[in-house]
Amino acid sequence: MSQEIKDVARTHLATEGGNLSLRGVARDMGIVASALYRYFPSRDALLAALIIDGYEAIGTAATEAEATLPRDDLRGRWLAVCHAVRTWALSHPAEYGLLYGNPVPGYAAPQETIALAAKVVLLLADIVIDGAEPLESVSSPVPDPVRTDLRRLIDQHPGDLPEEQLDRVFIGWTHLFGLINFEVFGRLDGMIQARAEYFDHHMALMADLAGIPR
Repeated sequence: MSQEIKDVARTHLATEGGNLSLRGVARDMGIVASALYRYFPSRDALLAALIIDGYEAIGTAATEAEATLPRDDLRGRWLAVCHAVRTWALSHPAEYGLLYGNPVPGYAAPQETIALAAKVVLLLADIVIDGAEPLESVSSPVPDPVRTDLRRLIDQHPGDLPEEQLDRVFIGWTHLFGLINFEVFGRLDGMIQARAEYFDHHMALMADLAGIPR
């Protein structure tokens, strides 16, 4: 029953976004709204379940795609992660919008979504840890407060990276989702027609920036 409720709610995301109506979901299911409250006591509880499912789906897609490549194919693994995230986003635009679109007024995602949301950047960091080339030069030094944040994250995760290299991974990560946002939300319309080629080009540039050999 919980899965059926979530499936119907996902169809509502396309038109209602995060402003889900439990009554509307119940109406489409042919049940009274009070029946839903036994499974999801509030709209926010249903949103949390959908958000968790979305992050898990993106993380699974990226993990499975990356696992198909040989461990020494660092660039192939990097691009596989990026392609998997884009493919999932384009196939599930409403669910992606719930994760990375406009915040839902008055709603705060639960703490357990933080680790799930970090899955993709941790995959990218692991690829760099596995053998990216050391950065020869850093033209713009990492500011000390940012360096402190990066060192804290490095210390929390197995493996080790210089702060400068993790900084490059984060640039690649934010560029990945920024570019996907532009595509999913129509910001490239009328500007870039060769979407797949544009995406591949930019993700290759991000791999270069992170020190992943060609």
